[in-house]
Amino acid sequence: MNAYVPPGWPAGVHPPGTERFEETAVAWLLEFVPAEYRRYGVLRRYPVVLARMARQHVSASVEAARLGFRTARTELSGVIPPHGVEAVLDIYRREGTRLVAIAEGVELVDRALRGDSFTPRL
Repeated sequence: MNAYVPPGWPAGVHPPGTERFEETAVAWLLEFVPAEYRRYGVLRRYPVVLARMARQHVSASVEAARLGFRTARTELSGVIPPHGVEAVLDIYRREGTRLVAIAEGVELVDRALRGDSFTPRL
């Protein structure tokens, strides 16, 4: 089966409707919640719950990165040299972009786990 997945679909997660979709979705989602969550069987039994928790954790990380970016210059000026502040801001830019992409992927996987289907747009 060659199922369609939309842009932003996470690499390594099989398309919805394929044999290993839920298994690969769970493995991928577990990367974005605290490691301790792996011991709760309910999250593997109900992947949609895991997706919800991953969505919340990634969303919080995005907000934390935005706050860090907004306050880094003020909080770090005088503590580290200007080039260090710029390096920190660059980290926030890169990580912010990465985290937003992860958030979009989590949203897509969550939708698929809830039964949404995706069709290509012309």
